[in-house]
Amino acid sequence: MKNDEFIKICKETIVNYFNNKVEITDNKKITEEDVFIVWSCKTLQNNKAMVSTTISDGMYYELTYNGDKQELYLDAYKKWENVCYEIKN
Repeated sequence: MKNDEFIKICKETIVNYFNNKVEITDNKKITEEDVFIVWSCKTLQNNKAMVSTTISDGMYYELTYNGDKQELYLDAYKKWENVCYEIKN
């Protein structure tokens, strides 16, 4: 799968996933314009992307395309904390 096609599928997948999972009382739906790619790569017939949205819910998504099986896997993560540790030499 070409990278442009993979990115489009990733954005569509996240829009559908979010809009189906969001609390109805939040009264919020997203579009592809609300989804951005943090990182992506292609190795042989496989693709992977780290994806987030403009929604400040702390969610982070990882999408992996298995080119051998023509399957897309979605992992959804919640960011709980961002801690800085000073490393001294």
